[in-house]
Amino acid sequence: MDFKGLGEEGIGEMEYLTVPLGQHRLPKLPYSYNALEPVISTRVLEIHHSQHHKAYVEGLNKAELKLAEARQKRDYSLVKHWEREIAFHGSGHILHSIYWTSMAPAGRRWETPGAQTHKLIIDYFGSLIAFQEQFSEGAISVEGSGWTSLVWQPGWGRLEILTIEKHQDFYQAGSIPLLVIDVWEHAYYLDYLSKRKDYVRSWWQIVNWAAVEKRLTLAMSGQMPLVIN
Repeated sequence: MDFKGLGEEGIGEMEYLTVPLGQHRLPKLPYSYNALEPVISTRVLEIHHSQHHKAYVEGLNKAELKLAEARQKRDYSLVKHWEREIAFHGSGHILHSIYWTSMAPAGRRWETPGAQTHKLIIDYFGSLIAFQEQFSEGAISVEGSGWTSLVWQPGWGRLEILTIEKHQDFYQAGSIPLLVIDVWEHAYYLDYLSKRKDYVRSWWQIVNWAAVEKRLTLAMSGQMPLVIN
């Protein structure tokens, strides 16, 4: 699902764009491949987006079409496999799409949280420093591959930080991601080698707080666009 009309003045005036079965597309980056240097190099960003994210989109489309074929044939012998594939590739596609807009080059991002985000961070975490420390340590300590995400939990009416191992697992039902960092090795290894801690701490320099504020506004009304402007 995508939305149109999400400029600064247009939050809340949206057009839903339903994705047809098996027709998910790799979203364009909202900046050039070299825009996040030196935190993320051109080479890493290009490989990550054009190869890794693309593979999730292709895997998701294939799994959806295979399940549609199974329904047509009334043959559900592989339903467990294809539903796992949808969970894996679908989560990869969603989280990567949000990851790209979680970052922005200088001059195109807010350097600090917006008013609504800041208030909710203080309400729950006590301070911005406490929030950043918990988020960072969660990302650094993910076992194997995964993500850390700041989410809006509508069931509780507040923010939460989730540390996600293998993005189809260890997730909290109903939560809507607002800010995510990818800590799979393909996101940082060519730049930072095994020093994930350096990647996580450098990443805060390119966080796009404007996008987080927009996503929070939408999430509080139950909406989760993959692409925002």
